[in-house]
Amino acid sequence: MEKTLAKDIGFYVMLCIGLAVMFVGPVVWDLFEIMQITQYVVLSVYALSLAYIWGFGGILSFGEAAFFGLGAYTFAVASINMGETTLPFALSFILPAAFGAALGYFMFYGRLSDVYLGVVTMVVTLIFWKLINHTAGPEYSIGDARLGGYNGIPSIPVLNVPGDPAAWLDPAQMFQVFMGILIVVYVFLRVIIASDFGRISVGIRENETRSSLLGYDVRRHKVIVFAIGSGIAGMAGAMWATYQTFIDPNAFSLEMSAKALVWVMAGGVGTLAGPILAVILLQWLSLKLGTLHILNNYVILGAIMMVLVLLLPKGLLPTIKALTLRLWFLGQSRMTSDATGGKVPSDV
Repeated sequence: MEKTLAKDIGFYVMLCIGLAVMFVGPVVWDLFEIMQITQYVVLSVYALSLAYIWGFGGILSFGEAAFFGLGAYTFAVASINMGETTLPFALSFILPAAFGAALGYFMFYGRLSDVYLGVVTMVVTLIFWKLINHTAGPEYSIGDARLGGYNGIPSIPVLNVPGDPAAWLDPAQMFQVFMGILIVVYVFLRVIIASDFGRISVGIRENETRSSLLGYDVRRHKVIVFAIGSGIAGMAGAMWATYQTFIDPNAFSLEMSAKALVWVMAGGVGTLAGPILAVILLQWLSLKLGTLHILNNYVILGAIMMVLVLLLPKGLLPTIKALTLRLWFLGQSRMTSDATGGKVPSDV
């Protein structure tokens, strides 16, 4: 049985680290470092969306970028037309979540197998990507926002203080807001996972037939899990759009979907902290490799991922946890052996 949050030390460690980074980071980092780490934070929120639906719902989606891009374009169009960002940011969660619920309804109540589910989500992403790429003309506009086709939408408003459209957030403030969002999403997901609903979802992941025979509505649970993950991905898309003040059809690309899969696999399926760790390490590594100009950094990253998957099939975080526990038990056994003179005490 899953540990309750009140007894989970790892939960509090992650919470303390997040709060420390949120408040201390802007004080010790320069502007470039803040902007770079803000990118890691946004992509970590995106990774958590797939980490939840795959790791704790057993739903492998090859099209997470569909919801990421939908949230980004929803925020861009709404903020340009409204002249402020508070309501558009809320819409960037609501609309992808609603679309995810509708798509999930047809997939899960249609009893699609895992293979076909992956194909459908991937095709939906390709449809969005193809559609947005063919909106380059002036006739393709929603209010004051021109979709721009493959050129994308420029001049997307920066997040403002709620109720004051003229008070834009500076990079340090945006970093703190985004860190706050990451912490809230992490805590929200941990609370859901520790709840009765979360335990049922994990049970469905482990054995769908058994859960169904026990009387649980498997399809309804999957729709809800998929909708929550879709909404989080959409919110990450809005964060990405306002962070760059620009968005283009690459938000819907298969590359964005593949990145989410890579981060979750590398960090550890069935964990939330693992994908965050993988985002930070792999994005930092990609940045450093890009400055070397020795070989295409994607080739090197691909080779590294192959090695990681082969050597650490469970992912970074579960492997680190297993090694730590093994070393701790080994140390405890040595201490016991020394205390008993090398003899194992017998039970009385």
